[in-house]
Amino acid sequence: MIYGYARVSTKGQAKDGNSLEAQERELKNNGAEKIFSDSYTGTKMERPEFNKLLAEIKTGDTLIVTKLDRFARSSTQGSDLVGELLDKGIKVHILNMGLLDNSPTGKLIRNIMLSYAEFERDMIVQRTTEGKAIAREKDNYREGRKPKFSKAQIEHALTLLNENSYTQVRKMTGISKSTLIRAKRKMVS
Repeated sequence: MIYGYARVSTKGQAKDGNSLEAQERELKNNGAEKIFSDSYTGTKMERPEFNKLLAEIKTGDTLIVTKLDRFARSSTQGSDLVGELLDKGIKVHILNMGLLDNSPTGKLIRNIMLSYAEFERDMIVQRTTEGKAIAREKDNYREGRKPKFSKAQIEHALTLLNENSYTQVRKMTGISKSTLIRAKRKMVS
């Protein structure tokens, strides 16, 4: 049996061909008969669908993954997991690398690639943390998404509420009732 495994860190992830749909299509094109998919961060090894896959896969089967970073980002955990699968007689095929094996060269390549994936993940975390720290230093820093409506638009909508219902104001301005209620509370406090 040929199994496929696809993973995204977030449900909305779709860049660089990493969406679940793109991964599943590539796995099917490469012979996967049954595919397990998770939307969990790669830094955690406890993934429900991956655990189901590990419970089902057996000697003689093949596991296909599109890229090594979809499989694991920690070099230690990834290396151990690949080693365990290979020791059980399960073939591991990483589509952008090829078939993995337990030869000394295979282990070296696997560990180098897993270390690189972990390094890449750590660099993303570091750049994100640094970017947030720099942003927090700015006077106009605000946590979360940028507001969809300007202060003037909100104030105008609040004045419209004096003579109109929330539904009418929402239709006129496009500003939701919940946003208007929050803005009204903020003015009172």
